[in-house]
Amino acid sequence: MSLKLEIVLVTGMAGSGKSVALHALEDAGYYCVDNLPPELLPQLIRLQIKMQRTRLAIGIDARSAASLTDLPRQVQKARRLKSRGILLHVIFLDAGTSTLVRRFSETRRRHPLSAKDTVNNNQVLVETIEHERELLGELREHAHVIDTSNLRGSQLQSYVKDLLQAPADQMTLVFQSFGFKHGIPVDADYVFDVRMLPNPYYDLELRPLTGKDLPVQEFLRQQPDVSTMQAHITQFLDHWLPVLSRNHRSYVTVAIGCTGGQHRSVFLVEQLGARYQSQWSTLRRHREMDGRTQAVSTASH
Repeated sequence: MSLKLEIVLVTGMAGSGKSVALHALEDAGYYCVDNLPPELLPQLIRLQIKMQRTRLAIGIDARSAASLTDLPRQVQKARRLKSRGILLHVIFLDAGTSTLVRRFSETRRRHPLSAKDTVNNNQVLVETIEHERELLGELREHAHVIDTSNLRGSQLQSYVKDLLQAPADQMTLVFQSFGFKHGIPVDADYVFDVRMLPNPYYDLELRPLTGKDLPVQEFLRQQPDVSTMQAHITQFLDHWLPVLSRNHRSYVTVAIGCTGGQHRSVFLVEQLGARYQSQWSTLRRHREMDGRTQAVSTASH
């Protein structure tokens, strides 16, 4: 099969950074169309093939509320075109409600689904955001979800590009470290809490280091509970990953959380990523280490 057209459908919550993702795709050579009415998706695909374009990125969100209900069916239909050389990726950008409220408040922009000015009415804005979640709920189930709550714009761009570089013919396994004090990532399929493990933070020499540094790794390898936790997570994944693959999952995100997202969770993500990279297409992310500076601060749709 020769690839005729690679399509990236970018959707998600207003204010979650969709325009940032589309800009990254445009820089990567994709022809980008934003705010496409879902019912025009089949015609656009045919047009791009006729024009011999090989990369297409499409932005669709809740502004197309009237025709969103049919979009999951169209996504499934487009995925069946893989045998004809058409490959579809669906990326859903999400963020916590409090983060979205803050972004709209900072930018003084009105939510696209609001019929009135909600800049100074957070309660109405929260209700609008929750309504948007309901509209997009089914579509979210057909996508790889990226939580942008704590991401910088450049970090989100990197995540999107990494996803598209993963092999299309196998499931991609994403390991992500995070700190519970900064919130649980909403894009995780599985969350493992490792806060009960011995913490290098309390060793003054290890405190400024991370789980990628050899002294921290040596400390954690000497802890029996760390080895036991890693073995239990591995046992769980060894059983369920083949099942998920047989059910045609494109992406699975496994989040490992400690208190600050610097030592224990980072160490385990690195160990698990190395363990599974020979079996699956594997990505490693470290939310707190990569996102210590300015997070995505746009209410772009």
